[in-house]
Amino acid sequence: MKVGAPANKPGRIIVQVLLLVVVLLQSVHSQNSRNKLNITKPGQNIPAALTVQLRRVSHDKVVIDNGIIQVTFSSPQGLITGIKYHGIDNVLDDEIEDRGYWDVTWYEPRKKLEIDKLEGTKFEIITQNEEQVEISFTRTWTISKRGSLVPLNVDKRYIIRSGVSGIYMYGILERLEGWPDVDMDQIRIVFKLNSKKFDFMAISDDRQRSMPSMADRDNAKQLAYKEAVLFTNPRNPMFKGEVDDKYMYSMEDKDNNVNGWISSEPPVGFWMITPSDEFRLGGPMKQDLTSHVGPITLSMFTSTHYAGKEMRMDYRNGEPWKKVFGPVFAYLNSVSPKDSTLRLWRDAKRQMAAEVKSWPYDFVTSVDYPLRHQRGTIEGQFLIKDSYVSRLRIYGRFAFVGLAPIGEAGSWQTESKGYQFWTKADRKGRFIIENVRAGNYSLYAWGFGFIGDYKFEQNITITAGSEMNVGPIVYEPPRNGPTLWEIGVPDRTAREFYIPDPYPTLMNKLYVNPLQDRFRQYGLWDRYADLYPQNDLVYTVGVSDYRRDWFFAHVTRNVGNKTYQPTTWQIIFNLRNVNRVGLYTLRIALASAANSELQIRINDPKSDHIFTTGYIGKDNAIARHGIHGLYRLYSIDVAGSLLNVGDNTIYLTQSRSLGLFDGIMYDYIRLESPFRT
Repeated sequence: MKVGAPANKPGRIIVQVLLLVVVLLQSVHSQNSRNKLNITKPGQNIPAALTVQLRRVSHDKVVIDNGIIQVTFSSPQGLITGIKYHGIDNVLDDEIEDRGYWDVTWYEPRKKLEIDKLEGTKFEIITQNEEQVEISFTRTWTISKRGSLVPLNVDKRYIIRSGVSGIYMYGILERLEGWPDVDMDQIRIVFKLNSKKFDFMAISDDRQRSMPSMADRDNAKQLAYKEAVLFTNPRNPMFKGEVDDKYMYSMEDKDNNVNGWISSEPPVGFWMITPSDEFRLGGPMKQDLTSHVGPITLSMFTSTHYAGKEMRMDYRNGEPWKKVFGPVFAYLNSVSPKDSTLRLWRDAKRQMAAEVKSWPYDFVTSVDYPLRHQRGTIEGQFLIKDSYVSRLRIYGRFAFVGLAPIGEAGSWQTESKGYQFWTKADRKGRFIIENVRAGNYSLYAWGFGFIGDYKFEQNITITAGSEMNVGPIVYEPPRNGPTLWEIGVPDRTAREFYIPDPYPTLMNKLYVNPLQDRFRQYGLWDRYADLYPQNDLVYTVGVSDYRRDWFFAHVTRNVGNKTYQPTTWQIIFNLRNVNRVGLYTLRIALASAANSELQIRINDPKSDHIFTTGYIGKDNAIARHGIHGLYRLYSIDVAGSLLNVGDNTIYLTQSRSLGLFDGIMYDYIRLESPFRT
C-alpha cells in the first residue's frame, strides 16, 4: 500500500454520499423555514425555485409565482382572483366573484351614490426580472364615461418579490384640469377570504378572537343600527346572544398598521400591513375599519367614517389632483401544525416592523413615488406656554406634531386630498419627521392636557434631501383667566367619562373585560334613559366625579315608539364672589357630534340661550362605537352680570331629537375667571 492512499475507498465514497444527502436535506429544511417566516432577502442568492416568474396563462389571466405564493390576476381588469399559498389553492373566497379588488365610492353633486371597482382596460409589465415583477393595470377616463365611471385616471400597481411572502399594492389616481365636479367618500382595497379556512381575527394584542361567519350574520336579527346584528341561531352556539358590527373593530390610524385573519387548518395567516400613514387622511386619530366578519380584510385609504361629509374629497370647477395611495402589503405566513397559531400574529407584527423600517421602499419604480433621497426631514421641539399652569414653558411631552397641506390651525383634521406626515414628540417635546415628500406644508401640533390647535406661523417647504430644524416652537393654548373648575381631561376623546355596563343580551364578548374598550359595546346610548328615566344628569362641581357621574355621551332620551326627547344637563358650581362687569370664559371642547345642537343657558333654563353651536356633526361616533369623532372647541363669553354669589347652574341642552343616535360627546369643559392672579 502506498503512503497516503485511501484505506477503504468504497466505504469512504458511501460516507461522502451520506454527508451530501444530509447537507441537501439541511438546505431544504432551511429554505422551508425561510419561506415560512419570510426571512429570505430579495436578491440574495436566489434559488431557481424562488425566482419570480410571470405567465400569461390566457388572454384574460395573469399569474405571478415566486415559489412561495402564486397570485392570479384578471387581465386587463387587475382584480386579484386567486392566491395560492402553503397548501391552500386559494386563500380568497372562490365561491364569489369579488375577492380582491379596489373600489371608490363616488357621486356627482346631487346625484346618486355609485361604486366603481376601478377595473383596468390595459395591462402592462413595469419590471420583470428574477428578483421582482411589477405589473400595472390602467384605465384612462374620457368624457364619454361620465356618469358611469368615476372621473379618474387609474393606475393600479402590484409588486411581487423574490423570497417575499406577499403582495405590495399601490395606486396612482389622477384628475385632469377641467374634469367634471365629483365627490368621493371612500377609497379602499378589499380582500374577501376563504370562509372555510379563516375563522380567527386579530387586529391588536388585546383585540383578537374566533369569529362568527357571514352565514351567521345573514341569519341574525338586525338591530337599530343597520350594520349591527344579534346572533339568535348561529351555526356555532358559542356566538348565540352576541352582537356583531363591523364598526366594533375600528381603529385609529396611528395604531392600524397590521390586522388580519388566521386559518387553523392549515395554520396560515393573511395580514394587511400599512407601513406609512402619509397617504391616509385626517391625522393620527382618524378612525376607520380594519377586518370584520366575512372574513374580510380592508386597507382603508380614505373614508368619511367618524367624520361625516366634512371629510369627503370634493372637487369643483375642474380642479386637478393626483395622489399615490400605498404601497400597502398583503402578507401571508404559516407555522407548523404543532405550533400555536398565535405565533402567526407575532410574526405579522415582526413583519410590520420590518416594513415600517424599510419605508420608503427602494423597489417602487413609479416616478410619482419619491425614494428616500428625494424626501426631506424636519425637526424641532414643541413647548407649551400657559402661565396659569406654570410660569415656565412646559415640554409638549408626547404631543402630536405633523406636516399637512397649508391651512388654518386644525384644518388637517378634515383635510382629505394631500399627504400628511405625523410623529409623536418625546418627553421633552422633541420631534423629528422623516421621509417627507417635497412640497409646501403647514406645521401643526396639539398636546394632551391642553385645548386647541397649534400652527407654525410660517409655511414649510420641503425639498429633496433637505434637513430643517425649526428649533423651539411655542404654543399658547386659549386662555383668558385662571381655572375656576374643569370637567374631564383634554385628550380629544370621551374615554375618561362614565361608560355604563352593556345590556347582558346585547354584548360582544371581546369587550367584556372592563380594562379593554368598553365603549365599543352595542346599545350604550340607551343606558342613559335607564340611568335617568325622568330627570337629566346633574353634575355638582366639587362633589361629583366625572369618572362616574358624567355620562360619556349627551344623547336623547328614548321614550318609546321611536320617539326621542331633547335632554338638558346641569353643571352646578359655587362662586364666593363675582366680577359683575367682567367676562368669564366657558371653554367647551367636543369630542364628537352627530345631528346635534348644543345650547347654553345660565341660571335660568327658560331664558334665551347665550350660545348655540347651531346644527353640527355627522360623525356617527355614538352609533359606531367610537369614543370620539371630529374635535370642536368653543370659547363662550359669560357676562358676570349673569352669575350669582353662591350657587350657579349652567344648562347644557342638546336640542335635536329626531333619532336614537343624535348627540354629542364632551372632551373637556372649563370655566375661567376674569380675575388675574
